[in-house]
Amino acid sequence: MKTSILEYYDNLAKTYDENRFGNSYGKYIDHEERSFLTSFFKNKKYSKVLDLGCGTGRLLNFATHGTDFSEEMLNVAQQKYPEKILAKGEISKIPFNDEFDCIFCFHVIMHQSKEETKTFLNECYQKLRQNGTLIFDYPTRNRRKVVSLQEDWHANNSFTASEILEISKGQWKIKNTAGILLFPIHRFPKSVRKYFLPLDVFLCKTFLTNWASYNIVVLEKI
Repeated sequence: MKTSILEYYDNLAKTYDENRFGNSYGKYIDHEERSFLTSFFKNKKYSKVLDLGCGTGRLLNFATHGTDFSEEMLNVAQQKYPEKILAKGEISKIPFNDEFDCIFCFHVIMHQSKEETKTFLNECYQKLRQNGTLIFDYPTRNRRKVVSLQEDWHANNSFTASEILEISKGQWKIKNTAGILLFPIHRFPKSVRKYFLPLDVFLCKTFLTNWASYNIVVLEKI
């Protein structure tokens, strides 16, 4: 399975940005995630930030370092950001000896099993300084009621915030959660999607966050 995922992303690398985030749906999600990260990093003075699973570098402007398991994706990212420190690696084996202030990881945990997610949490714990911050997104249990073994492996995982803490063995405390994609925007006409974006961003910061398609959780290392 891991080999097939790697081949998929290697083959998609050159067209990934256009195919995934060049359309109105992708731009919608990208704007929500950027809005969250912009707000989070405002007034933060971190010296080392890792984009874990950075892909083609869509969010690398928020980071100093990046890693991905696809060398083809990293090549694209390096062309965009030659000044960034990039290395091939996996979420369970981060290829840096640095101690990071913050690690963020988007659109990765959806592909992992519960056990792999547990390993990911432990690896990030080891790579963060004391009181360091881990940010990642995951499919929410309220929206994804049934989790089955899908042939396309996409979004074959879901969590609640309490489950994240349960599998992390007391290593973290939750600092914040927010939602992404509350509205089923893929069902809306492309011409009107952008008009729902500000409301979506706002509502995903309220109690409705638990009903968004994805939750972003901010954890602090204990």
